Amino acid sequence: MSNNQGATQTDKNLQARQQTLALAAIVQAAVLVDQIARTGQAEPQAVEATIDSLFKFSATTVEEAYGSIENLEVGVRGLRDLLSGNDYGERKSVMRYCLGILHLHKKLRNDSDTSALLRSRLQHTAKQKEFNGNDINTLSNSLSAIYQDTISKYNFRIQITGSAQELQNANNAARIRTLLLAAIRAGFLWHQAGGSRWKLVLQRNRIFTQTKQLLATEIRR
Repeated sequence: MSNNQGATQTDKNLQARQQTLALAAIVQAAVLVDQIARTGQAEPQAVEATIDSLFKFSATTVEEAYGSIENLEVGVRGLRDLLSGNDYGERKSVMRYCLGILHLHKKLRNDSDTSALLRSRLQHTAKQKEFNGNDINTLSNSLSAIYQDTISKYNFRIQITGSAQELQNANNAARIRTLLLAAIRAGFLWHQAGGSRWKLVLQRNRIFTQTKQLLATEIRR
């Protein structure tokens, strides 16, 4: 194999890795949404890393946006489970959320005005965050308002199912919208890495294998 061929294969491998990690980021947000909707609780480290990704404006890789592979453990495990073929009840909701997120991401990607407004509002919130700190409720309320002023304007809605008591809790509702916003942002990372719906179908086995490799070699616990 020539040096050029080797470099090309390396680039393809890196791109495939980024696609898998970006999908894991989308799945992670969907899993956390499902957990909050059903129980009012979600894994704190994963929630923090997912929300923080919204403020990594210059990130060009998923690792840069999320800080480390370990911060995506919930998502990598969730993606592996979705692709495993085992049919568990809660996974149907997670899959439905993921499909809805990809649909909204496509709408936003084709809407330059709303994309610009969203970025401006996020940058403003980032400046507030520097002064107000990382209080999850305060931050989620601000980000939830951004979601309602931008993404919620589209006719399409992601219907969240779970405990009525948890869904009626204002803080939970704000965290759910915030996580959905982060998932849509991850959709941009996926598209940036060359991800598409047809590739997801055609490369399902490769993605499944890569999630298992990531869990075995980089997220060992």
